[in-house]
Amino acid sequence: MVAKGDMLWAWAKDEEALKRGECGGAVTSLLKFALESGSVDAVLAVKKGVDLYDAQPVLITDPEKIAECAGSLHCGTLLMPKLIKKYFDGARNMKIAVTMKGCDAKALYELAKRQQVNLDNIITIGLNCGGSVSPIMAREMIQEKFGLNPDDIAKEEIDKGQFIVITKDGEHKGIKIDELEEEGYGRRLNCQRCKTKIPRQCDLACGNWGVIGDKSGKATFIEVCSDKGADLVTKAAGKAIETAAPEGPATTIRGKVENAMLKLGDKCRDAQFEKLGNGKDRLNFIMDQTSRCIKCYQCIENCPICYCVECSTKKPYLVESGVVNPPFMFHLIRYSHIADSCVNCGQCQELCAMDIPNALYMHALQLEMQDMFGYEPGVNLDLPILSLVEEPTERKRLSDTGSDQIFNIFAEE
Repeated sequence: MVAKGDMLWAWAKDEEALKRGECGGAVTSLLKFALESGSVDAVLAVKKGVDLYDAQPVLITDPEKIAECAGSLHCGTLLMPKLIKKYFDGARNMKIAVTMKGCDAKALYELAKRQQVNLDNIITIGLNCGGSVSPIMAREMIQEKFGLNPDDIAKEEIDKGQFIVITKDGEHKGIKIDELEEEGYGRRLNCQRCKTKIPRQCDLACGNWGVIGDKSGKATFIEVCSDKGADLVTKAAGKAIETAAPEGPATTIRGKVENAMLKLGDKCRDAQFEKLGNGKDRLNFIMDQTSRCIKCYQCIENCPICYCVECSTKKPYLVESGVVNPPFMFHLIRYSHIADSCVNCGQCQELCAMDIPNALYMHALQLEMQDMFGYEPGVNLDLPILSLVEEPTERKRLSDTGSDQIFNIFAEE
């Protein structure tokens, strides 16, 4: 019997899944079992499209098709929760199992707080994530830094601090992530800043960190993070997967890998935020960068926190219609809307037609509010700090006091 809080190694019982899946195929087997057993109606995962730079989301109802999603795609930069809300009615009438990175898990929690998704109908399989690489960047990086044709690459992986590519002819070549990122390649900037490397918000947190010895590369390390996750593993054990207790210093090694990634995240935050400047310098920098916006709305359409039916940026008395480039008010509305709840998923920057570093601004602002109010988005189901203000009560207080100060952030302790 598996319980919440347990840690274990797991691998597929099926030989084909064992061979085809990443790290022993445990995740593939768990998803297939969840579908076969009727625990879920469908699986939402990512599969390779025309090549390994083309990650495609897919909803699967046939267990035999789960194998299409086996393996990792570090050049896939999708965000799953918005898809659940937008295309599957927030899983209100469908039970879904879904694979998630750290930013996915945080985004799902933020949507749940806003009653946009039904967590009771979702089983989340979290995947340890050291970061993802933009598909366009990956192709350029492989061409320029590896000296290889991107179309000749059969597989890519991030392991032991290196980005590794394997050609169709079996040639292996790896370059240190640090070296790549110093030259502007490597992981996306938001991934470099990320400190949610093991998504423990999920029902299960799975990955290769902490698998050692004979099982290295042949098993998945699983942290059981909820009763729902414990139930799935308990039912699947012996049928779809084999399990064993982690051996020797496995859990210690896992912790060291995670801590190293967290320290690297802090280092990257300091370096990136320093370039933003402070005060008026930061404001001028942001205004200059956003001045090339063409109002394509990709930042709003793909942000997991933007869910309003009637977007304030489309109200003509706030932002004049038909004007390109839009006034800075367009950006101020969006920044203020999600300032307390940005999960640093990077979608607003990844999909920006004009390469505006929106995620950098949003993350910097969110972290300042986090320091100010103590609220960290996406780590639990606590409500965002601004949502705790009841509008009628606040309006009355403003009228009675004549003050526009909602929180007395300058009070002496």
